[in-house]
Amino acid sequence: MVVKVRECVSISEVRESIDQLDDQIVKLISERSRYVEQAAKYKKDTDDVKAPKMVEAVIEKVRNLANENNVNPDIIEEVYRTMISCFINHELVQHSKLHSK
Repeated sequence: MVVKVRECVSISEVRESIDQLDDQIVKLISERSRYVEQAAKYKKDTDDVKAPKMVEAVIEKVRNLANENNVNPDIIEEVYRTMISCFINHELVQHSKLHSK
């Protein structure tokens, strides 16, 4: 499913549309962050947090989604690897707090 975008008539309209998308993206990342924080309480150790097999499964899934949505899968992979790395670091902190009590 390729998302259709309207044809903008000016650079300011393009920027406004991108700003609106950025707002949605940040809200979705925030929501994802809350689930990551919850996940920390269900994982036994830091290896469970790092979960390299799960990371690769997510990368495969989002690359497929990228292809389905006609966006460069290499861009999506790079964005996701960066995001996942940041979330793993965040989850490691959460995990440490939860399991050091």
